[in-house]
Amino acid sequence: MAAGLASKWSRVGRSLLGGLGNNLSNLLNTSLEMACNNSLSQQQRTFIQMRTVLKVVDNSGAKKVMCIQALKGKKGARLGDTIVASVKEAHPNGKVKKGKVVYGVVVRAAMQRGRCDGSEVKFDDNAVVLVDKQGQPIGTRVFGPVPHELRKKKHVKILTLAGHIA
Repeated sequence: MAAGLASKWSRVGRSLLGGLGNNLSNLLNTSLEMACNNSLSQQQRTFIQMRTVLKVVDNSGAKKVMCIQALKGKKGARLGDTIVASVKEAHPNGKVKKGKVVYGVVVRAAMQRGRCDGSEVKFDDNAVVLVDKQGQPIGTRVFGPVPHELRKKKHVKILTLAGHIA
């Protein structure tokens, strides 16, 4: 009878510890996943630098470009900065063809940017509008939201073509 009681208590003890062990391991796994997700989200929110792939948000014919060089700053480009890029994907009948080296103005960046009033602006994606060497847009339309900080950077023409100013 004593042996049966001892085995009963060992099962209870094992189940309690087993449950605690499972909860502890789940807690550790959850905290590890959160730490990894935080580090990944921090890695994604950086400057537009060399080899960054950006979406083109005008009707110039290009779909995606890859940054070759940021023309200002050592770290990379931010909102309103001009970059040199290579066209990676393009529409077949567009003005810009695949492989062409073009200039572009960053109109949306995933990295947050502080405003004068204390608020911050950041977007879900990195996007550019293609321009010529004089800074005039190649396309005639700009899709999606464009921040009003471009006015300070002397890109008023892009703001006039934009449908939504954020």
